[in-house]
Parts: sequence; C-alpha cells; structure tokens
Amino acid sequence: MLRYHELMDTYTIGKLAKAADVPTSTLRYYERIGLLTAEHRSHSSYRLYGPASLNRLRFIKAAQSCGFTLDDVAHLLNLRVKPSGTCNEVQELMEHRLKDIGQRMAELNQVREVLEAFLKDCKKSRRRSQCAVVVHLDHCACQAGSQ
Repeated sequence: MLRYHELMDTYTIGKLAKAADVPTSTLRYYERIGLLTAEHRSHSSYRLYGPASLNRLRFIKAAQSCGFTLDDVAHLLNLRVKPSGTCNEVQELMEHRLKDIGQRMAELNQVREVLEAFLKDCKKSRRRSQCAVVVHLDHCACQAGSQ
C-alpha cells in the first residue's frame, strides 16, 4: 500500500505522458518493449509511475534526439547502472550510429539529385498537359511490374 507522501510523487500514465510531452501510446509501447515499467498499481489497477520514470523518459527522449535508436537507448539505460566499460560501449554505439547516418545521407543525396533532375526536366518541358516526371515514373512502374 502506498503512503500519502508516495502518492503525491506518482503519476498516472496520462499525467506522465503530459509531463514528458509524449502520447500515452508511446508509454505503453515503451512498457511492451521493456524501456519503462510502472512502479506501482493503484487500487483500480491504474499504472503509477514515480519521478524516476519521468527522468527515464527524459533520458530516452534526449538519446533519441541525438540519433540513437530504441535498441541503442535500451543499451544506454543498462549502462547507466553498469559502471565499468561504459565509455567504450557508448563510443561503439556512436560509431555505429554515425556510420548509419552517413549511409542515410548518401541515400538522401541520391534522392535529391534525382528530384533536382526531375525538376529541371519539368521546368524545361513546354507540355503542361502531361508531366514528364509522371510519364517517367509510370514507365518505371510498368517495367518493374513486367519483371
């Protein structure tokens, strides 16, 4: 049974979501994948969270804003309580994340080049009834369908 002063420092899922500025569905998802655990249950079986849960959510959001995946975040959360080897493991995570970002940037640069070429074709085209880009994409779709 929770004491009164403990109840004052607890959040329902809705209040925790509001305090962390995330939807309740995110909190439920984090619970399903093990990133968050309700600290208590009320008499009505409502999930109750404490200040540590809010801090944990803020850590998760901060890590995500730095580009870490939820798998990375789970690993980082484990490292918070593990004193040895932390910096080396975090360094490996960051190197992996930077490699992924580099690959995504290369892919996005290719997409940008294609879109710029399409835009250039559109601007050169005098036909307003049928866009050359749509014709090109339609042609690509037909070729992909015949394979």
